Amino acid sequence: MILVRTLLAAAALAAGFSSAPALAEKPRDADKAFEATQQGRSMPLPQLERRVMPFMGGADYLGPELNGSTTRMKFMRNGRVIWVDVDGQGRIVRRSRDK
Repeated sequence: MILVRTLLAAAALAAGFSSAPALAEKPRDADKAFEATQQGRSMPLPQLERRVMPFMGGADYLGPELNGSTTRMKFMRNGRVIWVDVDGQGRIVRRSRDK
C-alpha cells in the first residue's frame, strides 16, 4: 500500500514538473498589465476607471476585462451592454454603440 502511494505521488510530481515550462512560457494579460503599470507605461485600473466614468453618463459599471494591451470596461444602461476599450494612458480607443 505504501509503495502504491509512493508511486502515485512520484507520478503526480513528475507530471507537474513536465507541464511547468509550458505554463511559464507565455505571460498572461494580467501579468503584462501588472508589468506595464510597474514600469510606468500604464495607469493602475482604479485610475483608468476614474478617467472613464465621467463619460458614461450614469451607466452602471459592471467591471473590467484585460484585452491584450487595452482594458475593456463593461457598462449597462437601459438593459443594453456598452463596451469601452481604454489604452494604458486612459484614452478611450473604442466604444460600442448603446443606442
